[in-house]
Amino acid sequence: MTPLSPAEGPHWVAGMMPLAGVDPLAGAGSLGIPSVYWERPVDREAAAGWGEAGVREAHVAAELPAVLGSLGHEALRWLGPVPVRMPGPWFGGMRFSPTGQVDGAWRSHGLARWTLPEVLVWREDNAVYVAAFATEAQGGEDAVRSRLERVRASFSQAYRHAVGAPVALRTTSSRHDFEALVDRAVEAITTGHLHKVVLARAMDAEGPAPFDIVDVLARLREQNPRCATFLFRAPDGTGFLGATPETLCRVDGRVLETEALAGTAAPGGEAALDASDKDRREHEAVVRYILQALQPVAASVSADAQPSVLALKNVMHLRTGIRATLDEGVDTAQVVTALHPTPAVGGTPRERALSFLVEHEALDRGWYAGPVGWVGPGRAHLVVALRSALVRGAHARLFVGAGIVAGSSAESEWRETEMKSLAMLRALGGGDVVRR
Repeated sequence: MTPLSPAEGPHWVAGMMPLAGVDPLAGAGSLGIPSVYWERPVDREAAAGWGEAGVREAHVAAELPAVLGSLGHEALRWLGPVPVRMPGPWFGGMRFSPTGQVDGAWRSHGLARWTLPEVLVWREDNAVYVAAFATEAQGGEDAVRSRLERVRASFSQAYRHAVGAPVALRTTSSRHDFEALVDRAVEAITTGHLHKVVLARAMDAEGPAPFDIVDVLARLREQNPRCATFLFRAPDGTGFLGATPETLCRVDGRVLETEALAGTAAPGGEAALDASDKDRREHEAVVRYILQALQPVAASVSADAQPSVLALKNVMHLRTGIRATLDEGVDTAQVVTALHPTPAVGGTPRERALSFLVEHEALDRGWYAGPVGWVGPGRAHLVVALRSALVRGAHARLFVGAGIVAGSSAESEWRETEMKSLAMLRALGGGDVVRR
């Protein structure tokens, strides 16, 4: 779908009102499974959306900048107050790589897909609001008012997911193939062809019954409070969801916040992580890349003097916060083009690492490790879609990765991906992981 300028239309009409609820996900009780969900607890940000009032898609790589760039300029006519801190209103994402064939599992999500929900419920601090959107056509205003009233009349106070015994998941993955791939990557690094490459692998999980997407989502956000929890559900019911610790970019006017997140250890391994030469080198490569990548689009760039340790439930990472003042006129699409993929998910040198992945990884990452999140007028928050899974019915395909540098060992990198998989496996299984 070719993006349209605000002057060309279509335009949308929108309205909003406060709700008595406390949790955007509570709408699942009356509205069903959300089409989009976003929560970032450290920013006190949460939103759930239902339906599709508008869709923007890219079908070839050349369309990506125009589609993403158009989202902050789509025309909305508000009936009454205009929200100031509402996430979105466009939610979606794109593939890790714009090249290559989109296989059947990822066809419903496509190269890039962004949606404007018919209904969006979001939380600001302790207050909850609902907005409704409809095309600016005959009956649009009536549709907005009707949707607002329907949500107001049926919205629950809170969402409480089912609590039961963990279910056994049947998981399949190839340790031999992944460790052989790590060995090939180390060889390429030893010969000087690469400095770093990030390898991903997939794990297939089968449940005894179709997964309850809303319950899985609720467990993800509860178990990963320092991550961004997300869901992007296609019209055919296929859901891409996860809980990622990594922000690609947060844009507010000309202010940009991003981060370098690389270097991993098991929980409790803070001292070892901080002293690890391998992890330090891996992390510093990401910091250098981001600082250099932002130079063409930013008037000023700064970074934390030293990395800190980000402690999550299943793993620990080195983290460096990075801030920039963007040049006048730079939009989110230009920021994403400059940053993605960072060495935290691709490698260095960038083009050689990506070529290595195309030749050797033998995995359609789809939206895994791609930019996902929300975009609005002058604002955006996009994360890197890590610790994620593509779920349809009783089948889930999980994606995890590890950064390979000089000194990496196949066995330790396998263990790292196993640690990273626990976040999704626990959410899918309802508790501690039970495999069979």
